[in-house]
Amino acid sequence: MKIVVFGLTVSSSWGNGHATLWRGLAGALARRGHHVVFYEKDTQWYAAARDLHDWQAGELVIYPDWADIAGRAADDIASADVAMVTSYCPDAIRATEAVLGASRATRIFYDLDTPVTLSRLAQGVDYIGPDGLGGFDLVLSYTGGRALDDLRLRLGARRVAPLYGHVDPAVHRPTQPSERFRADLSYLGTYAADRQAALEQLFIAPARELPDRRFLIGGAQYPQNFPWTENIFFVRHLPPAEHPAFFSSGRLTLNVTREAMAAMGWCPSGRLFEAAACGAPILTDSWEGLESFFAPGREILVASTTAQAVDALALGDAELARIAAAARERVLAEHTSDRRAVDFENALDLVRAPARRDFASAGA
Repeated sequence: MKIVVFGLTVSSSWGNGHATLWRGLAGALARRGHHVVFYEKDTQWYAAARDLHDWQAGELVIYPDWADIAGRAADDIASADVAMVTSYCPDAIRATEAVLGASRATRIFYDLDTPVTLSRLAQGVDYIGPDGLGGFDLVLSYTGGRALDDLRLRLGARRVAPLYGHVDPAVHRPTQPSERFRADLSYLGTYAADRQAALEQLFIAPARELPDRRFLIGGAQYPQNFPWTENIFFVRHLPPAEHPAFFSSGRLTLNVTREAMAAMGWCPSGRLFEAAACGAPILTDSWEGLESFFAPGREILVASTTAQAVDALALGDAELARIAAAARERVLAEHTSDRRAVDFENALDLVRAPARRDFASAGA
């Protein structure tokens, strides 16, 4: 299949979770004989932090303005089997108009930020037009559970399916620990105000209670007034190639879910799967549906309070290693990019099945 995507970014992992996911998914799709053409607007902030320059998994079209590629995009859509628009695509409205005009391709919207989308509908979402999502043949969602019902009820989606996060184990795998990333508790993530309350409770407060332990944050966009302590260290944005060393160098790593996603549930972040694939024991905040991805207490540790986070830090190395091994086994079995490529194909089959049945009935 030829799959044409109008998305946020593949070329830069700075400050977003889209790039790493697309790199893994496109690679998996390529291994299954498909070809991805990804259109990415050349924005200043991603151009300044570009960490992918030669994409072997697909064809990356970086363009300055929609007018410069409108003709080429129309040609690609005309020859595509699948034409897709994603959340946060800078030219989503124009791309949607082009995709919905396709006569050959299966037309898909992929919301990698569903809870954020739904929480902002009253204020307006600049990547969804006034007619909602009813024109698409299929709406894929990074979040499952009741988010799928809301996409139908509030945005008119006709067919919906989850397409969760995933990890490419060829990129994220156990590696040699680095002294630079040594920590008793680490956290890798872009700063977000709606994660701060949970980060205060599960990371900053434990750091204050345990001044002899080393805490490490890796990420971007942290404000100057962030409540640092003497035992909290910081490394700026790390490209995906450095994630394995980061995750492999700490005793325990923390996952904190964005507020809107945690409230909606069924929202496993890509970081969860990356850390597990790298063999890191994980401590996470709690959200509905977590047990469908990891077994709490056996494959992952869950905390809702500072005391629970401190208790997790008190566990012995052998217990943490057992939890990490179980999580890695689960991820490699169920949450790889190759598995998501199969999920994607299966979702497409469900959309196309009625058309095939109608054709068979007509032939009979």
